[in-house]
Amino acid sequence: MRNMNLPNKLTVLRLLLSLLIIIILIFPFHTIGLTFPKYIVSGIYVDLRYIISGVLFILASLTDWFDGRIARKYNLVTDFGKVLDSIADKVLVNSVLIILSAQGFISPIITVIVVVRDSITNAIKMVAGNKGEVVAASMMGKIKAACLMVGIVLTLFYNLPFEIFNLRVADFLLVLAAVLAVISGIQYYNDHKKYFVEKK
Repeated sequence: MRNMNLPNKLTVLRLLLSLLIIIILIFPFHTIGLTFPKYIVSGIYVDLRYIISGVLFILASLTDWFDGRIARKYNLVTDFGKVLDSIADKVLVNSVLIILSAQGFISPIITVIVVVRDSITNAIKMVAGNKGEVVAASMMGKIKAACLMVGIVLTLFYNLPFEIFNLRVADFLLVLAAVLAVISGIQYYNDHKKYFVEKK
């Protein structure tokens, strides 16, 4: 850690926060005599473990914004940082998506679409990188990521305060993220399919 620059340290912090969120969401704390308080908020049954996870998710997402901004501003972008940042992003978002779908909070279809799309685009980036081209994130991909992160946070917060007014904002954002994931995935492939065509 001492030899890492600040953006990479923030990325490592995001990884650690991601692991903490995973533990909070899936560890059977009752087996060691610990329980999270549960509350009724405007008629909605709220488990504190999800609220805590939502707060940690926001903090982890902020480190993603800051590490990229600092790296670009102070010319601290490194290949190691790019790889670590991509891993941290996937651990944070995809692991929480998988857990929430397994626990019945979101549709597994959304999780499958996002994970498969990420796998395909990562493969495209890897192939393009081996041929000397850097694949930048598309605007649609960035909008997808924003919808996904806000949707996850709202899901962890039980869609509050929108749930009070019967507005399914969390579900809408996650479905929109899945649609954008498909569209941006196709866009990634069309823009870089030349790398998958063997020259005769």
